[in-house]
Amino acid sequence: MSSQDIPEENLPAESGAAHGAVGVADEHNPFADPGLPPHEHRIQDIDERAAKRSERTVALLFTVSMLATLGFIASYVWIPNDKSIFIWPLGHISAMNFALGLTLGVALFCIGAGAVHWARTLMSDAEIADERHPIEASPEVRAKVHADFKQGAKESAIGRRPLIRNTLLGALTLVPFSGLFLLRDLGSLPHEKLRHTLWAKGKRLVNMNTNQPLRPEDIATGSLTFAKPDGLEENNEDFQNEIAKAALMIVRLQPDNIKDKRELEWSHQGIVAYSKICTHVGCPISLYEQQTHHVLCPCHQSTFDLSDGARVIFGPAGHALPQLRIGVDSEGYLQALGDFEEPVGPAFWERG
Repeated sequence: MSSQDIPEENLPAESGAAHGAVGVADEHNPFADPGLPPHEHRIQDIDERAAKRSERTVALLFTVSMLATLGFIASYVWIPNDKSIFIWPLGHISAMNFALGLTLGVALFCIGAGAVHWARTLMSDAEIADERHPIEASPEVRAKVHADFKQGAKESAIGRRPLIRNTLLGALTLVPFSGLFLLRDLGSLPHEKLRHTLWAKGKRLVNMNTNQPLRPEDIATGSLTFAKPDGLEENNEDFQNEIAKAALMIVRLQPDNIKDKRELEWSHQGIVAYSKICTHVGCPISLYEQQTHHVLCPCHQSTFDLSDGARVIFGPAGHALPQLRIGVDSEGYLQALGDFEEPVGPAFWERG
């Protein structure tokens, strides 16, 4: 059906007689404005039944979006997070992840598709040409807006009704906090877990490679040795979490080469123990330069000076490596004299 088949009285009125000023190109004006082409009515503009069909289509898309959102919530609540399903050709995947992705994708797609269909079939599609004008409002318009605002505030009696005003502000302030409770599903708060490790007074230093306790004579000058707390075994359920905080690197320096006074006090016969975890993003440090006493993180090249309190001398790390105070026990084995005095690894939001 075209606009020629519809009686003139059924056609919608044009918003303007002209679609823009039309010019004719000539030698004096080679870039004349050709104007806009004649406006062609859509089927929804001339047939109310077609408009109703478009309206129902848009409503259906929005309804499907609502149902998909409810499906997202139901999937999150009722599907176990350890359940897997087989989806060809993806193979075995998490049932919850698949359901959440599918329902959320459908919900967002239907909202977008409904909005696009609404705009293309039911909203006005008339093209209007207008001259450029300043975006800033004129002084008269600004003055009127200010006057209207003051008049509206006066008529609302918000200044004379402090109880209403204060309770309204309180309600608007508290509403956003309801969304903060959703963040708890990201996991429990760390509390003090990131501030403490398995190191404690009397805990022996165990070689990571041989799994044997270390004596001072086992540490050669210029060598780099990695250690863990006594009792932490790889078959422990929480081994990865604990070693990520307690991993230690041990270096023997000449006492005269140690520049930092506290570092010298916390060492034993020139043996210093520092956290192996880089203070940038938590990568394990494994490169040691014997002559300069520098250790290098291989991830982003943060460099620390082990002869000067393990301070940062290059790279993106934010602070020095924490040092562990060490000594020897009655049997001559190296032992910790306490835990690290500051959290190991990169900074975190709870860190004071």
